[in-house]
Amino acid sequence: MIDLLKKLMFTSGVSGREDKIREVIKNEIEPYCDEVSTDNMGNLIAHKRGNGKKIMLCAHMDEIGFFVTSIDDKGFIHIAPIGGINFLSASFSEVISENGVHGVLVPSSKDGVPKAEDTYIDIGAKDKKSAERKVAIGEYFTLEPKLRRLQGNRYIGRPFDDRIACAILVEAIKTIKKSPNDLYFVFSVQEEVGGRGSKPASYSIAPDIGIALDVTGTGDKPGSKPMEVKLGGGCAIKIKDSGVICSYDLACKMREIAKEGKIKYQDEILLYGGTDASSMQVAGKGARVGVISIPSAFIHSNVEMIDMGDVKEALKLAISLCNKL
Repeated sequence: MIDLLKKLMFTSGVSGREDKIREVIKNEIEPYCDEVSTDNMGNLIAHKRGNGKKIMLCAHMDEIGFFVTSIDDKGFIHIAPIGGINFLSASFSEVISENGVHGVLVPSSKDGVPKAEDTYIDIGAKDKKSAERKVAIGEYFTLEPKLRRLQGNRYIGRPFDDRIACAILVEAIKTIKKSPNDLYFVFSVQEEVGGRGSKPASYSIAPDIGIALDVTGTGDKPGSKPMEVKLGGGCAIKIKDSGVICSYDLACKMREIAKEGKIKYQDEILLYGGTDASSMQVAGKGARVGVISIPSAFIHSNVEMIDMGDVKEALKLAISLCNKL
């Protein structure tokens, strides 16, 4: 999975500009599906036909970043955030544009927590004209992608949110030969700006059961918000977050399947954030929804951290749900 993860993480695609990462994922999964399509919103939808329940599994392929809003006379690039940017952790990080231009994200004020309006990108240009030769208004930048192994199963990098879940879905598609259920695998767009992509996909598919796969926070680091999820504790089965209360009977069934398969899991209540599950739950006539979460420390920073042991458990659970729900 590490080779696949590198391929996904080092392909950029902020919210609304997911064409490059969509093409990479499409090339990976197309030989293993009955049908692969892209809807009007830009969601990539893979179908494995079956006669049972209609199950939609969804992972978002967009990432947070920055749009260029203006270039000043000195060649400094001013930006607007795409999604929830932690400017404190992002400050003085290397960034790269969609066209491969490198720069540094710099706070203009050293007092307090920096905000978007107090931050600029320095690409080393001497003036406005030289900057305009490299960068245009409306282009996007992201923090430089990275993937590095630390100790044991621990890795840091970006954007694990949510390319790690995309990797899990890709591996599930490749592994499942034939399922009794009618399976739809959705790689959604614009989740980071309000779960926009999964809404039309959910209405179109109208699943009986919706399973989102996304990262979740942990409570095991100094300064973490209190929660029971920890790195290395297994994948997490969500009970609720700020956007959804998961279907109780489905969460119970997910735990039952995990126990039967000796899949390591932990229960999750997240007091902030949300996933594409909220769209699936209320689309059309509604759906029973659940979430497989991948514990991740330092979410939305340039050093997100995961444990590959948790990832393997999430993959096993996703495959088991496709076959046993």
